Amino acid sequence: MDVAETTWSDERLVAAARRGDVESIAALVAGAHPHVQRFARSLCATPEDAEDAAQEALIVLYRKIGTLRASGALVSWMFRIIRNECIRRARLMMRSQAPLPEAAAGPSAEDEVFERLEAARVAAAIAALPAEQRQVLIMRDVQGLSGRMVADALGLSTAAMKSRLHRARAAVQRTLSDPAPGDLDAAF
Repeated sequence: MDVAETTWSDERLVAAARRGDVESIAALVAGAHPHVQRFARSLCATPEDAEDAAQEALIVLYRKIGTLRASGALVSWMFRIIRNECIRRARLMMRSQAPLPEAAAGPSAEDEVFERLEAARVAAAIAALPAEQRQVLIMRDVQGLSGRMVADALGLSTAAMKSRLHRARAAVQRTLSDPAPGDLDAAF
């Protein structure tokens, strides 16, 4: 098992980084990097925007880790930074882009932005979960760890981990099935 995969968001490491421990901050930034990049690639319209958004998130992490209120909120905080940066870049792209001809092949820029906004809704639904559910969901569904690895890392039985995961997935599904009036208007 890769240590960086399981410890980058460890609460003790985050707490030390919040107190200003330089080695902990460096370990946090290095460990977060692959996760931040993967999430940015799933949200941003272009690989260049994804790289820029990931870099921005890591810079914010480095500079502002001391302002994080709770060590357990690191992952949702990082994803929120990336989501906001991708939305900001999508707005800039929409403003600067000339209208495309109707016959253009592939998805339109508008379709890509809508897909990314839906991904942003998913990220917001995950961020709204209670910490114990969010942690299980992120480890299992975002990071792709096995159920046994998640249960072991959190000191849970497999049944308890599955129960938390089920509740988290159900809560996210309920949030996403509710129409969110004004979501699109608020994003632009």
